Amino acid sequence: MSRSSLGKWSGAVACAGAMLVGAGGAEVSATPLTPFRYEAQAQRHCPHDRVVWLDFRKGVYYRKGQKRYGQGFEGSFVCQSEARDGFYRRSLLGLR
Repeated sequence: MSRSSLGKWSGAVACAGAMLVGAGGAEVSATPLTPFRYEAQAQRHCPHDRVVWLDFRKGVYYRKGQKRYGQGFEGSFVCQSEARDGFYRRSLLGLR
């Protein structure tokens, strides 16, 4: 390797390192979900909020009265505000 190519290489490495360090400074905060097996447990956790059934695989939540509320093996009961803050969307299936 020549001296000029070595200088370019070390400059690229320094630039990439600076970008990684700079990217680590930005913090991303998300509201953690508190999943519950039973509806009553979730209601005690968030007494002033609505409890919804969150389907993790589909990324949607169902409200009480919808057909898929409380059904499936890949979901849990959570507070509606936590589901919304976690960027899960509301399912429109079964709404009248």
